[in-house]
Amino acid sequence: ENVQLTKELILEKLKEVIDPEIGLDVVNLGLIYDLQIRPDNTVYVKMTMTTPGCPMTMWILRAVEDKILEIPGVKDAEIELTFDPPWTPDRISPEYKKKLGLY
Repeated sequence: ENVQLTKELILEKLKEVIDPEIGLDVVNLGLIYDLQIRPDNTVYVKMTMTTPGCPMTMWILRAVEDKILEIPGVKDAEIELTFDPPWTPDRISPEYKKKLGLY
């Protein structure tokens, strides 16, 4: 129960959420814009989708929330969806850009 909540721990857990259309996780895709651990152990995530019309939006948001809530010590999760700034492939992690041949 005394797990120290860190951004690194939460981001590692969020790597388990894979965008089913692209096959990459939400962290390496660059969909996570902000992550905060509040004093009451509520985790706030501001994130986006690859496109505003993404048919998987609700599924991905729910998966992100569920993964955060699986972490011992997390009291609640608040997920905010934004399209400002819009996502671009530039946000993909360098490691995954290489894997996708974007370099």
